[in-house]
Amino acid sequence: MWNFPLFPETASALAGRVDTVFLVWLAVAGAVALSIAVLIVVFAIRFRRGAPADRTMASGPAQQRMNRRMEIAWTVTPLAIFLTMFAWAANLYYEHAEPPGDAMEVYVVGKQWMWTLQHANGRREIDELHVPLGRPVKLVMTSQDVIHDFSLPVFRIKQDVLPGRYTTLWFTATRQGDYHLFCSQYCGTDHARMIGRVVVMAPAAFADWLASGSGSPTMAAQGAALFRQFGCSGCHGANASVHAPRLEGLFGRPVQLSDGSTVIADERYIHDSVMLPAKEIVAGYAPIMPSFQGQIGEAELQDIIEYVKSLRDTAPGASP
Repeated sequence: MWNFPLFPETASALAGRVDTVFLVWLAVAGAVALSIAVLIVVFAIRFRRGAPADRTMASGPAQQRMNRRMEIAWTVTPLAIFLTMFAWAANLYYEHAEPPGDAMEVYVVGKQWMWTLQHANGRREIDELHVPLGRPVKLVMTSQDVIHDFSLPVFRIKQDVLPGRYTTLWFTATRQGDYHLFCSQYCGTDHARMIGRVVVMAPAAFADWLASGSGSPTMAAQGAALFRQFGCSGCHGANASVHAPRLEGLFGRPVQLSDGSTVIADERYIHDSVMLPAKEIVAGYAPIMPSFQGQIGEAELQDIIEYVKSLRDTAPGASP
């Protein structure tokens, strides 16, 4: 009857730190609000009509110095407290903004009204995400239709999932169990049904689970097949006669554009190069690539991105 927790469980390395910041903020805000409320009551009683309180204001040099000190104190003290809290929270945000380089990647597509997820070895899930205990997990997410929001309360993380864009989210699970997964952005009629679960498993159990679904090709292998199916190899392949950028060694490196700017060849860049090829033209190349928007789905495009990633250690001109 009395099992009514004020917070969800804490099941990630980040959750406890977020709760600490929140509780300290709550305590500071509560102390300020309580102080103001008490002063209002005290002044209302002390200076009520008819009360024998001294309402005159001294104006001598000593009183002016005291007033100045009081003004400085009630201005500087709250400013220092709030700037300290801002720096603390900002530091926590920036520490968590960049996922570790060794994080396990999982691709996520949100669509009305379900989550589809795929591991690098090709294993797919719907409205479920299996992850290992104690290992960083990076989610690479996009939407097939409207704006969604991938929310994991026990990990204290959430991130908008946008159509035509890639967003990332990462966490390190610290406790085994089954936990709720929500879409926290209203996305249409059945938004309330867009729920799922995250299953945190011991590393050995997760490895067994992941291997048990390895009958399908890996994402990179599926991406390679799509690469040939859509004719991409005719321009970007090793034996292509068309003058087009090579993909070997591309992912993660800077790309010089025709307007003089430079971008990093990440998931977003590859996505836009396929869907919006005229957006960022590589220096030295003509804008002749057609758009595949409406021909390739987001899940298929994630396979192609994983294939391009698999070529990052291949020397230009070599066969992958």
